[in-house]
Order: sequence, then C-alpha cells, then structure tokens
Amino acid sequence: MSKILEIACFNLESALISQNSGADRIELCTNYTMGGLTPSHAKILEAQKQIQIPVHVIIRPHAKGFVYSVSEIAQMKNDILFCKENKIDGIVFGVLDSVNEIDINICKALISLAKPMLLTFHRAIDECNNIEKSIEQLIELGFDRVLTSGGKNNCVEGLEILKKLQNKFGNKIIILPGGGIRSSNINEIINTTGCNEFHSSTLLVNDLIANSQEIKSMKEILNS
Repeated sequence: MSKILEIACFNLESALISQNSGADRIELCTNYTMGGLTPSHAKILEAQKQIQIPVHVIIRPHAKGFVYSVSEIAQMKNDILFCKENKIDGIVFGVLDSVNEIDINICKALISLAKPMLLTFHRAIDECNNIEKSIEQLIELGFDRVLTSGGKNNCVEGLEILKKLQNKFGNKIIILPGGGIRSSNINEIINTTGCNEFHSSTLLVNDLIANSQEIKSMKEILNS
C-alpha cells in the first residue's frame, strides 16, 4: 500500500511549497502558535484555486481546548457548509465535552452537515481519558481517520500506543500519526506503527513556512 504524507499548512505559501515538493494532501489552517485554527473563507477559496492535491480544512474556532459554546458550534457549522458548498475535499475537527469525552451529539450534527466530505478527527483525541474507547466511538460516528500522537506529546513518545491503535483499529479507521514527525524519525515511526498515512508541519525552528527539503526527504523514505 502506498504511503501518504499530509502537511499541515498555516499559509498559502506553505501549501504551494508542499504541493510542489511531493506532498499528498494539505491540512489547511491558520495561526501556528495556537495549534491551528480555521482559515478565513477567502484563504480557503484561494487554496482551492491554486492547490490540485486534496485539501482538508481544519474547523476549529478557538485554541482554548475542544469544548465549544452554542455560538462557536454555529460558527463551525457555517464554516463546514462553506467548505461543502465549495467542494472542499475534507474537514478536520474534534469536539469534546466538559469531562474530555467525545461529544457524540455535536459530532453527529457536524457530520450530518459535512457529508460527503472526508472527515478527520484531530488531536483532541489525545485529550480523551480512554483513547481506545474514544476511537471506537469515532468509528461508530463514521469518521474516516483520526489524527493522533497516541495521547502523548509527540509520535515518538506515543510509538507503542500508535502501534496498538493501528493493530486494533487500522482496518476500520485510518490512524494518522501526527506530532513531531520529521525526516529524522519518520522511518522509526513507519516501522514501529505499521501506519500508512503520516502528518507533519515540516516546520523547523523559528520558521512558519513548510520546508521543501523535509517534505522531499520524508516522501523519499515513504516511497522506499
């Protein structure tokens, strides 16, 4: 099975660099310092016009955790409908309740609006109390993939958990390792976890633009 490299892009320049360097998919967001928020509608349309590889847009109205108010949920619905109406390939979101469990009802409502776009549950999963139980819920809800570091700070720390998740759930939902993946460690992550898709920003120290050489190096490893 061919291996997929998704690049988190916080600006259009990074998306274009990623596309030109061989990335397979873009996660489009804004505001790196806050871990990625929903880009403006104008930026979404500009990316759609210039990017030919699949684009998945993050739907995240704030960085203060993954619990949202009624007005914030309304904003998320508006952003999802905008993406759907403009034929965006997929969206990335995650909603938890006050005790860090998957908010089933809100996720159901957002999914019903979003289909047939592809659905990724983002690293909110790493905040959940029982990651395996939560992934079972995501499968039942109909998510296509889950972005996770195995509940740890990064994928290297979460290697054994990612391996376990892939072995247990990989035939039901795509386990997408993300968090600190670079060319220096991706080979270990591939070999240990058995996963087939990988997520990275490729950002180096004090840089907000995707690194072309990092992308090329990782793709070379993935294709080997």
